[in-house]
Amino acid sequence: MEKAITITRASEHNLKNIDITIPRDKLVVVTGISGSGKSSLAFDTIYAEGQRKYVESLSAYARQFLEQMQKPHVEQIEGLPPTIAIEQRSASSNPRSTVATTTEIYDYCRLLYARIGQPHCWICGKPITSQHSTQIVDSILEHPERTKVQVCAPIIRGQKGEHKDVFTRIQREGFVRVRVDGHIYDIKDTPKLAKTKKHDIAAVVDRIIIKDGIRVRLADSIETALKMGDGVVIAMVQEPAENKSNGGSGDWQDITYSEKFACNDHPEASLAELSPRLFSFNSPYGACPDCDGLGTVLEFDPDLIVPDKSVALEHGAIDAWRKGGKRMNIYYNRLINRFCRNFDIDKSEPYEEIPARIQKILLNGTTAADERKYGYSFEGVIPNLTRRWENTTSEYVKARLHTYLSEQPCQSCNGARLRPEAIAVTIAGKSIREVTSMTIEDGAEFFDGLELDAEQEMIAAQPLKEIRARLGFMLGVGLGYLTLDRASRTLSGGEAQRIRLATQVGSGLVGCCYVLDEPTIGLHRRDNDRLLAILQKLRDIGNTVLVVEHDDEIIEAADHIIDIGPAAGAHGGELVVAGTLEEVKACSRSLTGRYLSGKSRIEIPEQRRKYSLRNALEVKKASENNLKNIDVKFPVSVLTCVTGVSGSGKSTLVTEILLKGLKRRLHGSHDKPGAHKRILGTSHIDKVIEIDQSPIGRTPRSNPATYTGVFDLIRQLFAKTREAKIRGYKPGRFSFNVKGGRCEHCQGQGTKKIEMHFLPDVYVTCQQCKGTRYNPETLQVTYKGKNIADVLEMRIDEAKHFFENFPKVTRLLKALCDVGLGYMTLGQPSTTMSGGEAQRVKLASELGRPGTGHTLYLLDEPTTGLHFADIHNLMNVLRRLCDLGNTVIVIEHNLDVIKMADYIIDLGPEGGEAGGEVIASGSPEELTKFEDSYTAKYLEEKLLAEGKL
Repeated sequence: MEKAITITRASEHNLKNIDITIPRDKLVVVTGISGSGKSSLAFDTIYAEGQRKYVESLSAYARQFLEQMQKPHVEQIEGLPPTIAIEQRSASSNPRSTVATTTEIYDYCRLLYARIGQPHCWICGKPITSQHSTQIVDSILEHPERTKVQVCAPIIRGQKGEHKDVFTRIQREGFVRVRVDGHIYDIKDTPKLAKTKKHDIAAVVDRIIIKDGIRVRLADSIETALKMGDGVVIAMVQEPAENKSNGGSGDWQDITYSEKFACNDHPEASLAELSPRLFSFNSPYGACPDCDGLGTVLEFDPDLIVPDKSVALEHGAIDAWRKGGKRMNIYYNRLINRFCRNFDIDKSEPYEEIPARIQKILLNGTTAADERKYGYSFEGVIPNLTRRWENTTSEYVKARLHTYLSEQPCQSCNGARLRPEAIAVTIAGKSIREVTSMTIEDGAEFFDGLELDAEQEMIAAQPLKEIRARLGFMLGVGLGYLTLDRASRTLSGGEAQRIRLATQVGSGLVGCCYVLDEPTIGLHRRDNDRLLAILQKLRDIGNTVLVVEHDDEIIEAADHIIDIGPAAGAHGGELVVAGTLEEVKACSRSLTGRYLSGKSRIEIPEQRRKYSLRNALEVKKASENNLKNIDVKFPVSVLTCVTGVSGSGKSTLVTEILLKGLKRRLHGSHDKPGAHKRILGTSHIDKVIEIDQSPIGRTPRSNPATYTGVFDLIRQLFAKTREAKIRGYKPGRFSFNVKGGRCEHCQGQGTKKIEMHFLPDVYVTCQQCKGTRYNPETLQVTYKGKNIADVLEMRIDEAKHFFENFPKVTRLLKALCDVGLGYMTLGQPSTTMSGGEAQRVKLASELGRPGTGHTLYLLDEPTTGLHFADIHNLMNVLRRLCDLGNTVIVIEHNLDVIKMADYIIDLGPEGGEAGGEVIASGSPEELTKFEDSYTAKYLEEKLLAEGKL
């Protein structure tokens, strides 16, 4: 192969000393079953080695400040270009990070506004400009000859006081005339000023008549006035009476000039300069002082204080006053009783039936007018909680009150994050706040249509080029519905990855190896072509694009396919096949090839469950984000799939409204649901469970055995053995997280971390316990010849047979096997699991518990990281949950999931403001009849291809 990356004997994680050759400057897809070793090859071997080689090229001093990467277990990698990883991970949790800042669009916008922006007075809205002395002189000399001009230096503008010291200063500077409140006085005849009134005082620097040869004198006077007036000068102008250009009045008129950006009518509205930092909400020069540039402040939220408005005051409608302990409850009950008597309301009626005016008094307290009217003073719930929050020293009270706080828009900047002077600067009539609140699609239209004069065009050319390019790339990866000020922490993993992808494409680097992790996640089938075009563009400009992917369209478009397998975990880690699409399809060992060729497929059930919209959960008047006040029914005891193009409102509807609303209703959660009127039909379920792809633990101490609870049962079993009873060992003795049975040399971790400063940290196996985590005494207790460390090293499918006499243990282990995780060991650290594996551990944990048959399971894109065969397993599990009478709601774009659903809700028709409506609903077969639905179009093709229509 002419240009290639050659890997020799890669053995990272479960890779089995594989040799592989990857062509350079091609679009290469790495695929295979979940847990087979794809990420180990792409990220932990290829990317890690590329990154390590780059860091090693830096000085030892620089390396100590960078996160060091371990050298991967590989004998040799040749031909590896610089590597850049764009992973499928959550975006920054920093509240200051936005779409615009992540893509650097905001940095270019700040520069643009600082250089060509038009400042305005933020009090009256008039444009303000800055002029240097030469421009001021030129402006004055534009008046006709014989125009009289008095040059004044303003010293006091709208300030109270007698200002005797000011007159003294003017006289000391050698000036003989002064202007006070619009009238000219000799400095010796100045009037006595009233202390309580505001005054304007200016020194009269010069009096001239415009004629030939006056320029030098005028320039000197202007310089003097600017110096004395702190950058501001007032020119009193009287044109000749016969000149009609000024209406022929012959009256004096004031013209204010400023070296600064300042308003003539409001001197306090002034800017020292326009600089990029003025438009940064991360800088004290630009950030709103009240919210420090966050745009929000923590305030007590009425919706959290009164979570259920159907509850009466006597039954605890004021939730924040219901959980304060016995003494406090008695005190607050007295307050409520007195309030009800004085305002003549029935404390037994629901809170929502209390008049809105009285509700406001109850929450915010009485005003002076209320006290006069009712003869009663009431502090109010929110002022009471605020006072306690500010004065308490108890951490317990702080933690409890914190649950009633929520982020509210800052009243000073209305969520804009910036100072008023920054918001008052505009380009084409739009402030930087207005531009960043646009969607990417609208922003691209605004910047493309920007009309500038010749000078502005030259200044703005480079920033505009960068902004337009980045907006264009984000449109290309299907993110046009996102607003530029959208907080990064609210983005899905797929959205965050595509934003990073657009940023990289915008950088224009060539000769690199880009390693991507499932860029199609969160992307509707309609937008795949645009994503593919971006990946191919990266390739065509001279980069190697290495994509870990399961989407059939991306795989089929690849120049080269690498299939890792044949199975997962210890049964994977081999190179099954590498080559073209046809070569992969022809390989009998390749599971990927079987699904791509149609030899294997996820079969649609012969009989779908019948849904009933009479027995359903119903969300009424959902209006959060872009939802258009919609009513949506979710039938119970069936598998429902919520789909639609990216940004159409799926996650808002299911996660922000339905999930949080039910958690509040059923579990007393303090999470505030999105805007809606009510949720009906909650009597059909008794529990709601969200199963996402977040890690099951963030330390190596967490593993499948501890998460599912099976380890507790195993430890109890070991504590009942004869040897343990003789020694008096309890279940805690067999835990590696507490003192007693664990190895204290490594605190039960099995490894020790050695910090190497400018080299990567080294993890060495603990020499005391040899990596078993336990001390010798604990390891002497055995069951069926196996000690507790041996059990943790068992594969789950082995452990299922080993503990077959213990039904509780077997039930949990069988659930793990049913979701396709039998290849994992019981003690596999959670930090080594993929997102798909973590999600299936959570599913198994729920499957292994005795069910009520009335549970609602919510899953957001469960196919992330899953191969066709894994999706097959997942669908079997989800259908099994429905068979037990439970309700499953899935947000998904994968057609193999959509076609298996009993009921589909399709949102759209587009993303962002053009979405938020239910455009189709029904069974998969019924959905294909809706012509306006993008999902229906692709679903119809899928069903026709499988002979089901």
